[in-house]
Amino acid sequence: MSDYLEKFFSLNGQVAVVIGGTGELCGAMAEGLAGAGAEVVLVGRNEEKAAARLAKIAEAGGKAWFHAADVGSREGIQSLLDAVLKRSGKVDILVNGAGVNSPTPFFDISEEEVDRIFEINYKGVFRACQVFGKYLVERGEGGSIINLGSISGLNPLSRVFTYSASKGAVHNLSKNLAREWAEKGVRVNVLVPGFFPAEQNRKVLTPDRVAQIMGHTPMKRFGKASELIGATLLLAGAGGSFMTGHELVVDGGYNCMTI
Repeated sequence: MSDYLEKFFSLNGQVAVVIGGTGELCGAMAEGLAGAGAEVVLVGRNEEKAAARLAKIAEAGGKAWFHAADVGSREGIQSLLDAVLKRSGKVDILVNGAGVNSPTPFFDISEEEVDRIFEINYKGVFRACQVFGKYLVERGEGGSIINLGSISGLNPLSRVFTYSASKGAVHNLSKNLAREWAEKGVRVNVLVPGFFPAEQNRKVLTPDRVAQIMGHTPMKRFGKASELIGATLLLAGAGGSFMTGHELVVDGGYNCMTI
């Protein structure tokens, strides 16, 4: 990396916590953060997937470790922060990417399903922002929080009613926190993927759904997980130092398409 690029994109000496880092999208983001020099903490529940991701990061010369945590409880989030501070000494970057989806027709959606999706997609982000945000604000050295949003958080998608609503809440929360913490140097942004095939959405990608998506995506293809890395590094480091409350869309043109 040239000195010029290093000035804007190097994360040497920083610690990044990636909640959902055992998944496909956040796993690629974690690889990117490690590749830029950050020490990365992968957070999830699947140790086998974590091991595979850690091996890839190590093979590329990066530094990372895994912490099993349940974002469904405040105690789990607090114990995560405590563990990271004990082992790595600090946190500079937080990625909130855990999420679930469901294609249930609207009239068939149960209260239990709404609670389950909001518990992970919204309340998990809410808790992590409270716990880690408090640490970053009180530390007084700034920091970057990247919440994973969705194009359905910008414009609701059919068939995923509860998911869209939960992501809309994440977008709203992120902009609100960005305003609150701006003077403290803690930036909060939303990374907004378009259609990237991943574990949580494969069950809704039926042939007719895929045809609709391609018809609405100018680039006529799905995104690759690695194509989120550039946006991640921009939001995480000095290159995005004046960006907060922003929804950075990576979608092959989907959101700019009308008719």
